[in-house]
Amino acid sequence: MDFALGSDVEAFRMEVKDVIASTFTEDDHRRQHESGTFTSWPLYRALAERGFLERAVPGLGKGDPIELYVLFSELEKAGAPYESLAVTLCVAGIVNHVGTDDQRHRILPGLLSGEHTAALGYSEANSGSDVASIRTRAARSPDGGWVINGAKMWTTMAHVADWVLLLTRTDLDAPKHKGLTMFVLPLKTPGISVEPVWTMGDERTNATFYDDVRVGDDCVLGEVNGGWKVMTVGLSLERGVAGETNSGPTLLRHFHDWAERTNVLADSRVREKMARVAIDNEVTKLLTQRSAWIAGSGGMPTTEGAMTKLFANEAFQRAARWFQEAAGPEGLLRFDETDAAGDGWLEYEVRRATVLPIRGGTTEINRNVIARRHLGLP
Repeated sequence: MDFALGSDVEAFRMEVKDVIASTFTEDDHRRQHESGTFTSWPLYRALAERGFLERAVPGLGKGDPIELYVLFSELEKAGAPYESLAVTLCVAGIVNHVGTDDQRHRILPGLLSGEHTAALGYSEANSGSDVASIRTRAARSPDGGWVINGAKMWTTMAHVADWVLLLTRTDLDAPKHKGLTMFVLPLKTPGISVEPVWTMGDERTNATFYDDVRVGDDCVLGEVNGGWKVMTVGLSLERGVAGETNSGPTLLRHFHDWAERTNVLADSRVREKMARVAIDNEVTKLLTQRSAWIAGSGGMPTTEGAMTKLFANEAFQRAARWFQEAAGPEGLLRFDETDAAGDGWLEYEVRRATVLPIRGGTTEINRNVIARRHLGLP
């Protein structure tokens, strides 16, 4: 079996690399770590101008399905801010998959032009990974619309996003997975407030509050009380497809360059660890390509995405710890500090690796998905 990418896909990869090189600078990199806002409007617009955003949306784009993997692989390897774009394209895929014609007309053009971004409003402070236990309430109002009250946690990029995909409870008497409804609404809607939450991975996330937020039926995404089905579509696209599985090669490159300069590379034990990381990177790449192909071909890679995310996150955590230990004290130094291993990337990646198994579905949740759907366990 030939796992090599076709010539058209390789040409696409080179175009993506050219866009990144021409629009994302070292100053942008420094600014995103200082501000916690990991986004780049010039980069997103440039990708959109070439049609790369539309063709990357599962079920919408006209390109090779594997291009979805290539796009996020190159963004991640370059240290470019791909998380906001990943969520935006994930929301675009959900709207395209379950939205009405009116919603597609109103929402998709802005998301696919690089002018608008979206955030996810799933988790809450008291529900964590048990998303179905949410308490944010959407109730019918006398005028026929909806009134939303509640709060969400980890609404990353809500402070700069235009839309939020909001999961609410609409039936208090139904089983917890049955009484949920998904909304997609502008974040400028009166009654929504956003407060910053700073993370150890440098990124700013947010707590969002909804106080008597009034919206119409045109904001309901999917069926009323069918929100869990809509969310599973989103999770299938998010896990193992839209980024956060391609960091290994960048980490290995930064460590190799530092180890070569400092003669650490002469240690056979270090070279063995590097070889193991390279093997893990290759396995992660193939798992990600499989998930991307399924999503890009119109399928829902629920189990495959869980497998990809689980393996990728654990492999990346191992690599980050190994390399920081090999670097010694220099591995504790941050960006712009003298003698920092890998110019500070090693220290940063260790902090970021701690967060990855939590967001986008915890490791425990993904193990349950694999156990039930793939292994047939109860």
